[in-house]
Amino acid sequence: MSDEQRDQNPAAPAPAAPTGPEPEPIRFFGTTWLRHDGGYVLRRAAASLGSLAAAVAGAFLLRLAYEGLALGDVSSFLTLSVVVLFAIASAVSFAKTWESFSRRPATSSDESALRSLRTIGFIGALLAYFLRCFVEAPGEDLRRSEYENAMAEFTRRRSSRTGNPAARRPKRKK
Repeated sequence: MSDEQRDQNPAAPAPAAPTGPEPEPIRFFGTTWLRHDGGYVLRRAAASLGSLAAAVAGAFLLRLAYEGLALGDVSSFLTLSVVVLFAIASAVSFAKTWESFSRRPATSSDESALRSLRTIGFIGALLAYFLRCFVEAPGEDLRRSEYENAMAEFTRRRSSRTGNPAARRPKRKK
């Protein structure tokens, strides 16, 4: 290889020393939740208004469905059943979504069994997202505590490494 070719193809830079764990991104916020930079407040306001608008649109669609039942002249029992179903599904969805902001959901069959119920109660999930955006980015507290624990663990592991382990003297027996 000639000198000219070496100058045109510089060697890849050496990988930098690890600086610690990376923060986990949050949907719509990325990693701006860590330092509250990069338009974090604007993103929270936009996410809050977006989820409220989606909840209002969903409520409007459910109202149209209710009116369709009324126009279809179905029994009052069926109409009441549909309203109660959506109310219960929304309440369960709200509770599970709110709970997911403070702790990781269990990876069990219970969560997958509730997936369809949470989908039906999408208005509850949207309202939980809307309300949580007033306090923080949804899930920020959970991810912040996990990140701080990971950073403390990383710092502890890095600080215990001193010198060349091969050059250490063997420990004396007592």
